Amino acid sequence: RLLKKLGWTPQIPILRAIQRDEKKIARWRKEVWPELRQRARKERRTLVFTDESGFYPLPGVVRTYGPRGDTPVIKEWHTHDHLSVMAAVTATGKLCTWIREEAFTGLHCITFLRRLLRVVSHKLLVIWDGSPIHRRRAVTNFVEEVGESRLVVEFLPGYAPELNPVEWLWSQLKDVELCNKPCMDLEELHEKLHVAIARIRQHPELILSFFAGAKLCLEEL
Repeated sequence: RLLKKLGWTPQIPILRAIQRDEKKIARWRKEVWPELRQRARKERRTLVFTDESGFYPLPGVVRTYGPRGDTPVIKEWHTHDHLSVMAAVTATGKLCTWIREEAFTGLHCITFLRRLLRVVSHKLLVIWDGSPIHRRRAVTNFVEEVGESRLVVEFLPGYAPELNPVEWLWSQLKDVELCNKPCMDLEELHEKLHVAIARIRQHPELILSFFAGAKLCLEEL
């Protein structure tokens, strides 16, 4: 009762890395992001955020309804097999994904960048985190070979996944689209992922809401 009077509510804590540089993150949101928006508009580039995540046949369990005193039971097939998903969202509400049954490497990043240049826009400003696969020499060489006239890559501050709108895509897929849905194998998981991604693509306003979730203003784009 005392906590309620103080305006406190039950909440799930947010995990944050101790290594975070809060000042650098705040500066990126306040200064760097507007500069990137302006550059994309001035150079007529498509602004793209990318990220990778793993999906397992095990279901993401969330609250659901059931008879009082009769807790619902979800039967799952225990396995360490998983699908690796690489995704990109644009500031215009487009979504591009790539699903593999193996862990991504720098060479996969190059293939995905080629795909984005082909199907999204011939002039890109790509923003991603500092993952080792993004910093591979092969990736850096590819970006240099393509040239700034077509491809510019920028890095997010370290340990700040909340700045990437794709993180909200992962939440939408795992906590909404695929929640409480176990799969017997990777083939079934791949099929459900394909259907879920197709549903999201039909709602550009939902994709744009991922930017709002990351607190990234899209004005002037």
